[in-house]
Amino acid sequence: MLFLISIVSFLAIHLAPNSFFSAGELNPNMTKEAIEQLKAVYGLDKSLLMQYVDWVTNMLHLNFGISFASGQDVSSEIFKRLPVTLTMNIISLISVFVISLYLGIKAALNYEKKSDYIIRQISLISFSMPSFYLALLFIIFFSLKLDLFPIAGLHSIEEKTGLVNYLDMAWHLALPIGVMIFVGLGSMIIYIRSLTLEILKSDYYYFALSRGIGKKDLLRYYILPNLLPPIVTLLGLSLPGLIGGSVILESIFGIEGMGQLFFISALSRDYPIIMGTLMITSFLTLLGNMLADLILLRLNPYMKRD
Repeated sequence: MLFLISIVSFLAIHLAPNSFFSAGELNPNMTKEAIEQLKAVYGLDKSLLMQYVDWVTNMLHLNFGISFASGQDVSSEIFKRLPVTLTMNIISLISVFVISLYLGIKAALNYEKKSDYIIRQISLISFSMPSFYLALLFIIFFSLKLDLFPIAGLHSIEEKTGLVNYLDMAWHLALPIGVMIFVGLGSMIIYIRSLTLEILKSDYYYFALSRGIGKKDLLRYYILPNLLPPIVTLLGLSLPGLIGGSVILESIFGIEGMGQLFFISALSRDYPIIMGTLMITSFLTLLGNMLADLILLRLNPYMKRD
């Protein structure tokens, strides 16, 4: 799958109109001979097939080339920003899982009651809310009016070290992570509520209820074991959307992560960074889906093969 993604990404980048080395993009005073020399330095004077072979060979050694814009090593640029993006996505994914699981089950157990109505309204608002619009609302309300959180950036102007530095980062990441969590809740709550209602209508649940089993045991042994496999599958499929959403939020909040790097590189047509970011993101997505499958094997023993 990663090999097919590399082919599609490589061809899409090279078929895109214009390039970083188009006349006038670098410097209107540069001659065609100088531009050709730069292309030779980056290996762009070779055939498309040879460029792909060289790129894949270097990629296997985690060498994604040199940035057109900064002249820095692409791998170091990406891996310097990767921890921030991973931290944001992992925290938001876990939070969405825990919160939506609680609210979805609570809504189903209180079907057609006031709490069910409130939770459904929250999920519908979350489902229909664009992340960029919610980010602007958060900035206006929490940063400009209440002055609780910083507007942008990852660190304060004052230099901090140790635990204080991490707390300062958490303070700066609170708003973007909050946006990611709220936007991700909507579809998950609706899905869990629907699954829980199906379980509550099942014969085995009625049989357990007739035996006088307590609510906690019903939740632990009958509802959760049947809920977790489809939820884990959905979480694995939602990884691309979460990582893709980082591009918008990191750009709005000025966070130096992979999303912001991809956005800036796309504007400047810095293809080595674009390709490197695409491949790292694709690898993380495939890794997340594989981990979801392994968790499913653990949760559902009937999926195991002899």
